[in-house]
Amino acid sequence: MGKLILMRHGESEWNKLNLFTGWVDVPLSPKGIQEAFDAGTLIKNIPVDVIFTSTLERAIETAVLAMTKHSSDKVPVILHTGEKKLETWATIHSEEALKKIIPMIKSWELNERMYGQLQGLNKAETIAKYGSEQVKIWRRSYDVAPPEGESLAMTAERALPYFHENIVPYLKKGKNVLVSAHGNSLRSIIMELDGLSKEQVVALEIPTGIPIIYSYSHGSFVKESP
Repeated sequence: MGKLILMRHGESEWNKLNLFTGWVDVPLSPKGIQEAFDAGTLIKNIPVDVIFTSTLERAIETAVLAMTKHSSDKVPVILHTGEKKLETWATIHSEEALKKIIPMIKSWELNERMYGQLQGLNKAETIAKYGSEQVKIWRRSYDVAPPEGESLAMTAERALPYFHENIVPYLKKGKNVLVSAHGNSLRSIIMELDGLSKEQVVALEIPTGIPIIYSYSHGSFVKESP
């Protein structure tokens, strides 16, 4: 039986400023760094065989910082598959060293929802400009996208196939998987795992830096108690 640990990144510098972030690659805030450490403490005794993150700095930082608290003392090492010399020149030639790492796989499919023309705008100022009802539709509808951006449905169209094709195979082998990603890419996955409706998923709040854990067995996911 494998375990799936889903974790939204800690607070970012733009979360702190109440800005639409999307694919803008901003780092964690000091609070977010502490949230990552706290999350690591919560999962420190759960073996982790492989880590998946988005390609965005805040998700990668969260996973790396969380694993500094892990009881295994293994080091997360980013794999650069398909990145030419980054991949070939980073080959590890020691069996002993390989035993002490946790492979970390980056994927753009796990990136946050892309907010298009809203990226970088203050959420309060956006309401003043477009009206609270329009901004609510962009933020909280399932299939309406902001200008030149993605809807939650569009985010799910990339995140869910990646989840099934790349993450679930590890769980089927009984491996434990940590996924460090974003509010909307994780909403897409949780929507399916928990059988949520479109109305339920847009109301789902995923706090920063709090692990959500599922047990996987014979094709079924069961959420564990916090």
